[in-house]
Amino acid sequence: MSKWYVDKGEQGDIVLSTRVRLARNLEEYPFPCRLDTAGKIKVNEKVRDTLLSCAPELGLHYVTMDSLSREQAISLAERHLISPEFASVREGRALMLTEDETVGIMLCEEDHIRVQVMKSGLALMDCYVLADKIDSALDKKLNFAFDERLGYLTQCPTNLGTAMRASVMLHLPALRRSGQLSVLSSTISKLGLSLRGAYGEGRESRGDIYQLSNQITLGITEQAAIENLQSITRQLVTQERAAAERMCADIAMQDKIYRALGILQSARVLTCDEMMDLISLVRLGSARGILNIPIEKLNELLVRCEAAYKDYEFLTVSHAVNDFCVVTLSSLYLDIIKDRLYCDGKDSASRRSAQSALWMILDAMTKVFAPILAFTCDEIWLQMPHRTEDDPRNVVLNQMTKP
Repeated sequence: MSKWYVDKGEQGDIVLSTRVRLARNLEEYPFPCRLDTAGKIKVNEKVRDTLLSCAPELGLHYVTMDSLSREQAISLAERHLISPEFASVREGRALMLTEDETVGIMLCEEDHIRVQVMKSGLALMDCYVLADKIDSALDKKLNFAFDERLGYLTQCPTNLGTAMRASVMLHLPALRRSGQLSVLSSTISKLGLSLRGAYGEGRESRGDIYQLSNQITLGITEQAAIENLQSITRQLVTQERAAAERMCADIAMQDKIYRALGILQSARVLTCDEMMDLISLVRLGSARGILNIPIEKLNELLVRCEAAYKDYEFLTVSHAVNDFCVVTLSSLYLDIIKDRLYCDGKDSASRRSAQSALWMILDAMTKVFAPILAFTCDEIWLQMPHRTEDDPRNVVLNQMTKP
């Protein structure tokens, strides 16, 4: 099985991934915040031995977090396999992970045990069934902290009850750009769900990536929570596709998509916000069939770049963008542009769109290379058309291009 960010699952044009997480604590030990390092290690080893004996077919690998480098821990957080907090404080903590990264179990994070199952696309029931299987195997050998009235006891009171958080990661560029998302978010909250940005704070999100998850864990069964989330997710998918179809029928939006593709292919310096916005447009074009680029490649690029920018890991971003441009874009984009320039009508929308994209690439590259090749770029600048807000006297008197 492929890793979730490499594969494209059901409803993969809108739904990037599905995650189901269960929190459990051992009755005979205090919560992790009250345990010393020796106590945490005892819990970790007890859970490890139980899983390796009761569920060997999962092929789980055990690793102590303090044996990993900072870069390795950050990489796990980038792939949403552990929480950022789990990566930052590693003493007394451990991780059990399958080879394909579908199953990850954090030991002594906020709770003693955090079982997480993650798959590509919309796969709520599949994730829940596997998480429940692991939970049942642990329950046979361990004494979970449980109360008849409150359900599973957790360090955070908001998880009491089922202690299950199920979520889907959605790409919703059309709903966000059309202004419908804020209204939908308010409605969704009344149904016991939360819609918030997967990258960024609150409801805003870089790259139009949002996380839809259940908020209620007390007084509801796990199956009912999964069914509610599944139903609302399918409704959001339907509305996003309808909004995207209307939006992408406009030549102006198609032009934005091709411009984004051109800038990604040619630019040398991009901010995190620029990168995520451009990738979002290209992913929208891919999902709607405007661009012939595999969505799973864009998913992988999103995951690799976002957290790396946050931690100033510019080499990681450089390699990821370079691979994406060389392997995925170059073999497709130039062929598309060539055919439109040579074969389509002189004043056709498709040919004008291609010319606009090429001009945007030239403009961006000239400004980007100006600090290095000042005289050459200035000669180019003097011969090319400019925006009204540009200073035509010299390329170095202008800001680098933004989308």
